Amino acid sequence: MMQVALERREPIARELYAALRQRILTGELVPGTAIAEAPMAEQLGVSRTPVREVFRRLSDEGLLEVRPQIGSFVAPIQLDAVHDSQFVRETLECRTVRMAAEQAQDGDIAALRAEIERQRPAVQGGDALGFFASDESFHAALIRMAGRPAIWRVIQDVKTQLDRVRYLSTESQAWLEMIFSEHERIAESVAARDADAAEAVMRQHLRTVFAAIEKLRETRPEYFAPAR
Repeated sequence: MMQVALERREPIARELYAALRQRILTGELVPGTAIAEAPMAEQLGVSRTPVREVFRRLSDEGLLEVRPQIGSFVAPIQLDAVHDSQFVRETLECRTVRMAAEQAQDGDIAALRAEIERQRPAVQGGDALGFFASDESFHAALIRMAGRPAIWRVIQDVKTQLDRVRYLSTESQAWLEMIFSEHERIAESVAARDADAAEAVMRQHLRTVFAAIEKLRETRPEYFAPAR
């Protein structure tokens, strides 16, 4: 039976949702892995109701397949959803990075460079999870600099399947170093108030996911749904 350790600092359903979601996003739970509702509830000492609610939320996000009378299983990565979320992200972030470059204040640039420096030890130490968290902070900071913080919430709502690809990609040290280098180029373009360069580098940066998909489909095919 799969074990889930919770700190019990928040309502059970919220903690369980966060824990399972993280393990699916990072690839720790491979697609096809069975997650049983009743044993999970028994392990946590709760009724099946909060567990069922968590499973429903994960299913709505495309992370869990709930098959009536059969069971619940970690869902494979759906490439259509990855491409859709990539389209949304590129459309919004290329526009907002232009805005960030056009209206960046000295304090904003200092904060952006500080974020880059927080990423450096994660890259050097091969800390994939730490780098991923800082990557999120970096992109969110750029959107705040554009004066459009709500855009980041829109992006977060659509990039679940994309994040699964991104997490798997960060297992490669060479990939971490490449992404970090692109972050440095984006930050310097914004610091130079060069909106054209910032947009171009951001577009290139976001499109690296396509190369990641091709490589991962060769090396980790078990994570992907069959091509239609």
